Amino acid sequence: MYDTNELNDGSVTKMMVKEKELGRSQIVQIVRQWLEQVVIGLNLCPFVVEPWHKEQLRIRVSDARTEEELIHDLHAELTLLDRIHPDILETTILIVPHLFTEFEAYNEFLPLADLLLQEFGWEGDYQIASFHPRYRFAGTESGDPENLTNCSPFPLLHILREHSISLALANYPNPEQIPERNIQTVQALGPEEKQQLFPYLMP
Repeated sequence: MYDTNELNDGSVTKMMVKEKELGRSQIVQIVRQWLEQVVIGLNLCPFVVEPWHKEQLRIRVSDARTEEELIHDLHAELTLLDRIHPDILETTILIVPHLFTEFEAYNEFLPLADLLLQEFGWEGDYQIASFHPRYRFAGTESGDPENLTNCSPFPLLHILREHSISLALANYPNPEQIPERNIQTVQALGPEEKQQLFPYLMP
């Protein structure tokens, strides 16, 4: 697995980085647990399962404290991904623990990430999926269960290869129903399950 750092012992601490500074390895481990239990465990994303099991997924923690620094880190990850064959490195998750406490600020940054793809000729080759602890889809309210599908422990930028998405969708039954199935899955979670899977959302 292309993790920047890994934590080999202990359980995930139920706290946000804003409450207590966490080490890189702890941050990576928290995201790994979210991937295993939520994204893969609930079958929310068909694009990440195979790279996860084949150890073709890179996880990197950004030290960025400004949007300019984050654009630099995102550019570096896109450049690396563009230079490595997908059989070796399929996808990258960039963790952003020091920016975007509020979802609105994160959401306003996303067009800049898309602009980066356009400026360097990566549009059509890559796309950036968005995840945030307080994620909110357009037309929903904070706390609506459907937002849980994109609620992550930290703000994340998930870089995906467009070609790989097309291949995954071609081999996935009724791909157009994925969003609705995901909503039904998270809506069916009981209070204890939500607390276990999303401890960072608990008061």
